Amino acid sequence: MLRAALTSGGGRLAAILPRHHARLLSSSSTIAALFSDPTPPADPAAAIQSAGVDLSHPDTVPALLLDPGLAGNYPAASRFFSWAASDPAAKAALNSRSFNSMLQLAAAHGDADRFWSLVASMRSRGYGISKPAFRAASESFRAKDMARDADLLQEAFAAHGRNAAAAEVCKILRAPGKDDTQKLAMLSESSVEVTDELVALVVEKVGQFPQQAMVFFRWVEQTAGAGISWGKVYNAMAKVLGREDRIEEFREVLRKMRGKGLEMDRDVYVTVTDRFLKRKMVEDIVDLFQFMTSRPEKLLRDDFIFLLKKVLVTGDLDLKLVTRVLRYYRHVGSKVKDSAFDSVLKSLRSVGRLGESGRVLKAMQEGGFEPDSTDHEKAVLAMCDAGNLEEARNYLTGVEESGHKLGPKIWPCLVQKYSLGENVDTAVSCFHEMLEKSGSENVGSTLEVLVSGLHKKKGAKEAFKVLKNMVTEKAVVPWQTTYKYLIHKLIRQGHLKPAFEVLGLMKSHGYPPFVDPFIPHISKSGTVDDALGFLNATSLRGLPSRIVYVRLFQALFKEERHEVAQQLLSQSPAGIQNHADIRDIFNKLEEPVAAALAEG
Repeated sequence: MLRAALTSGGGRLAAILPRHHARLLSSSSTIAALFSDPTPPADPAAAIQSAGVDLSHPDTVPALLLDPGLAGNYPAASRFFSWAASDPAAKAALNSRSFNSMLQLAAAHGDADRFWSLVASMRSRGYGISKPAFRAASESFRAKDMARDADLLQEAFAAHGRNAAAAEVCKILRAPGKDDTQKLAMLSESSVEVTDELVALVVEKVGQFPQQAMVFFRWVEQTAGAGISWGKVYNAMAKVLGREDRIEEFREVLRKMRGKGLEMDRDVYVTVTDRFLKRKMVEDIVDLFQFMTSRPEKLLRDDFIFLLKKVLVTGDLDLKLVTRVLRYYRHVGSKVKDSAFDSVLKSLRSVGRLGESGRVLKAMQEGGFEPDSTDHEKAVLAMCDAGNLEEARNYLTGVEESGHKLGPKIWPCLVQKYSLGENVDTAVSCFHEMLEKSGSENVGSTLEVLVSGLHKKKGAKEAFKVLKNMVTEKAVVPWQTTYKYLIHKLIRQGHLKPAFEVLGLMKSHGYPPFVDPFIPHISKSGTVDDALGFLNATSLRGLPSRIVYVRLFQALFKEERHEVAQQLLSQSPAGIQNHADIRDIFNKLEEPVAAALAEG
C-alpha cells in the first residue's frame, strides 16, 4: 500500500515540481540519512542547505515527503517533518500540501496518533484534507483493519467540506462593493448545496450581521430542496432577526412559520424574548407568546407569570396586553393559579403602580381569570396603600354590588386612609356607608382614626359633632381612648361645654368619667359656672362626686383662687358644704388667715 501511495505520488511530482527542481529527488536520501538517527544533527538546516535543498520553496517539502528516498524511511520522514514544523525558516514554507503529504505517510504506516495530531494542527492553521490524501489515507486504514480511523476520517473530511462550503458562502456575503442582489446572484451561481449543516454554520458566522443573514436566508428559500429541515432554517432566521431593527422581517418569519405549521424551539423563544425585554418591546413579546401557545407543551407556567409581570413593570402600563396574555394562556387550557394575583401585586408595588391594582385585576378578569373575594380585597387594600382612594371606593362598591362579600377590614381601611388624608368629609361619608353595610360593631378603631383626622383638619369641635352623631344616631360605641383623646383636644381649644357632653357620653357607655384634664384647666382659668358644669357632668345618678369636689377645691387653693373656691362652695349641695373633708380643706385655709389678722 505504501508503494502504491508513493508510486501515485511520484506520478504527481512532475506536476508539483518544475523540471529544474528534479535534483531535489536525489537529496531525499541525504535527508533520510540525516534524520535516521533519533538524535538529530546539531545543525540540520546547514546540512540540508549544503545538500543543495531550498526548504523555503513551497514545493520542496511535499516533493521530499513523496519521494521514495525519504518516504521509504517513515521514522526519518516523521522526524524531519517535526523538525521542519519547529524550525522558524522551514516552518514558514510548510503549507497544506506539506501536511497532506505527511498525512498519507502516517496513514500508510498505521500511525493513528501521528495522523490525528497532524489533522488537529491542520485545523488550527485553517488547512483541509485534500481529496488525494483522503482517498490514500482511507485505503491505508481499511487495508490495516483500522475501520474506526477510516470512519473518523470520513467524518472529518465531510466536516471540512461543509466548512469549506460555509466559508465560500460567507465570503460572498461579505464581498465588498456588492449589493444584495449581486450577492444573491453569486450565491445562485455557486456550486454550494444547501443543507441543514450549512445553514447552521453560516448563521453561526454571520448571525451578528442581519443584513448578510437576510441575503443568505433569501437564497436558502429560493434554492433549498425537499431534504432541507425548514424548522431548523426558520428557527435560525427567527433567532437572527428577532431584534428591534429587524422586527418587520421577524414578524414575516413568524407568519411563514405559522403558515407552514412549524414550531419555534424553546431556546430561540427564550433568546428573542430576552432581547425584546432589553429594548422594552412588550407588545412584540406578547405576540411571540401568542405564537408559542400554538404548541403549549413548549411553554412553562413560569413563562406566563414571567411575561405577565414584565408587562406590568415595563414601560407604560397597557391593560390590553394584560388581557391578551391571560387570554392566550387560558386559550390553551391552562389554569391560572390563585397565587397569580399575589405575584401581580408584588410587581406593581416594585414600580409604584399599586394604585392600578383594581384596573389590572379587571383586565385579568377579562382575559379569563376568576378572582375570588380575597383577590378583590387585596386589590382594594393595595389601592388604599397607594392613596388611590376614590378608585378604591368605587371598586369596592362595584364588587359588593356584584355579589362578593369582602372581609371586615376593607371598609375600615378605606375610612382610615381618607381620615389621614385631606378629604375627611369623604371619610365621614365612608364611615356612614360602612355602618349601613356592616353594622356598628367593632368600629372603635376606625372611629378613633376618623376623630383624629377630623380634629387635625377641622378642629376638635367638628370631631365632637361627628362622634356625638355616631353615638346618638348610629349606636356606635367609641373606645375609651377615643373619648379621652377628644376631651384633651376640646379642653385645649377652649370648648368646655362639648367636653362636658363627652363626659356624659362616656358615662352612657359605662366608662368612668375622665376628669384629669379638667381640674388643672378650671383651677387656673375656669369660672364658677365652668366648675359647676364640670361637677354636674361627673355626678353619678344625680349625686355629686365628693372626690372630684375635693380635688377641685385643692387645685383652686393651690392656684390661690380662694374667691372662686368660696363662691363654688356656696353654690354646692349641703352635703358637700358640710362634709368633713371639704370643711377640713377650708379650715386649713382659714387658720393662716386668722393668724395673719391677729399679728396685724
